[in-house]
Amino acid sequence: MERSQRGLNSVGMLIVLAVVVALGYYAYLAISGEDEASCRSAFTACMQKCRRTTTEAPAAQVCQEACQRDEVACERPGR
Repeated sequence: MERSQRGLNSVGMLIVLAVVVALGYYAYLAISGEDEASCRSAFTACMQKCRRTTTEAPAAQVCQEACQRDEVACERPGR
């Protein structure tokens, strides 16, 4: 009993370490601006949606142009 009340045990230290690493990772992403990949993945998902949902060529083209505009806006600095 006394031993478990002295402080954090090894499992507790692992949990604290995992939380610190996760917070550090998200802080790094926020500071470095490394969200270009998320813009690219959002563009890919948008294009896939256009292919699945539009059957007419003009509608597909409009959808794809909207995806391209969104990608340009996403990659623009200071958004």
